[in-house]
Amino acid sequence: MKGMKKVACPRLTLLSGFKDILPPDGSSLRLIEEKAKSVFEKYGFDEIYLPLLEKTELFLRSIGETTEIVEKQMYTFEDSDGESLTLRPEGTASIVRAYIEHSLFQKEPYTKLWYSGPMFRHERPQKGRFRQFYQVGAEVFGLEGPLIDAELLDMLMQFFEELGVKGLEVQVNSLGCKKCRPEYTKKLASFFKKNVKGLCEDHKKKVTLNPLRIMDCKKDPCRELSSRAPSIPENLCQDCNRHFEDFKGNLRALEVPFVVNARIVRGLDYYTRTAFEVISKGLGAQNAVAAGGRYDDLVGEMGGPATPAIGFAIGVDRLLSLVGPIKEKRRLEVFVAILGEDGYSKAMVLIHQLRRSGVSAERDNWRPGVGKAPSLKSQMRRAEKLGARYVVIVGGEELKRQNIVIRDMEKKEQQEIELTICVDYIRKLTQSPSGSPGD
Repeated sequence: MKGMKKVACPRLTLLSGFKDILPPDGSSLRLIEEKAKSVFEKYGFDEIYLPLLEKTELFLRSIGETTEIVEKQMYTFEDSDGESLTLRPEGTASIVRAYIEHSLFQKEPYTKLWYSGPMFRHERPQKGRFRQFYQVGAEVFGLEGPLIDAELLDMLMQFFEELGVKGLEVQVNSLGCKKCRPEYTKKLASFFKKNVKGLCEDHKKKVTLNPLRIMDCKKDPCRELSSRAPSIPENLCQDCNRHFEDFKGNLRALEVPFVVNARIVRGLDYYTRTAFEVISKGLGAQNAVAAGGRYDDLVGEMGGPATPAIGFAIGVDRLLSLVGPIKEKRRLEVFVAILGEDGYSKAMVLIHQLRRSGVSAERDNWRPGVGKAPSLKSQMRRAEKLGARYVVIVGGEELKRQNIVIRDMEKKEQQEIELTICVDYIRKLTQSPSGSPGD
């Protein structure tokens, strides 16, 4: 309306802690998932797809109400029905829920599952940590011996090796069980009470609530105190100690190098016995690329049958920073160059037929009646930029003879082919190692 001022539309930007995954990182993310599928299937794992949203109760029961994730980091809200829902902060709880809900324990003596996808935590954004982050993980249900613990780490390291990631260190520990951990927790609480002034502000109140969480703190005051705290491996019961020793023996047998780190406790309440992290020295303070452990009590505590279980999760965002852009072995097979309006309709049909026959094909964006038709020279430059192996020229005198021209961009050779047979001919060309349709 007359006299009204135009209001500038504010520039829309990302939420803090979120990021767009742009090329080539998008391709790298997909290739990481494909590598996980390739390696994990060799070890007998099947893929499971999980919902992004779960009932909040699931994470309260599984992760633990005194953990930092539940206290500060979950994206929780009520839906229109008044039910409390949470964007999943990790994958294990959802897999356990699915394992129980669908009675997978009745179908096989043991179950191996792997997953990938985004997780959500409302934590302070920093290098290597985002509020939406991506994980690849694997879980095993129904196997309790220490051999599967070692095999899981062996699989994890093979995955990293095939991606070409170097400079990693496997750190292992044992967290004990319901029999020996309560006594250790008392010793730990007593130690931290005597040294409460040396703790960071966040953990001074957790001395009695959950002293194990202090061992997982990355802040310098807590790290220094934790290094002098009672050691978990020195306070294991006989069964847990035997499991830990056998686990380390299996790692040696499988030639998986490791070090024992008595400070590893993991950040979630459900872990028992085996705990591990895979560390990269090139990531600074947030240096864990993968982590996991055994959680033998969780399935039973969530309403299922008593079931031993173990799993891990890989931080894909951190892994991407180590792997860098992964170049795909992908190349445009055919670029269709169009000479004038006469060749346009024939070219559109040809491109459609090539794509349907499995040949990747592209063209210039020009169409009749809109702007000046691009020259053959400019279209050839576009074909070179896209890395096309062949250029198919449609139009001119050749089209009047119901023919097209195929130019081999590597051999710098071209030939004239009948339009009626060109789709099958080009398909054979692109499938031939030597670029000859007769192969």
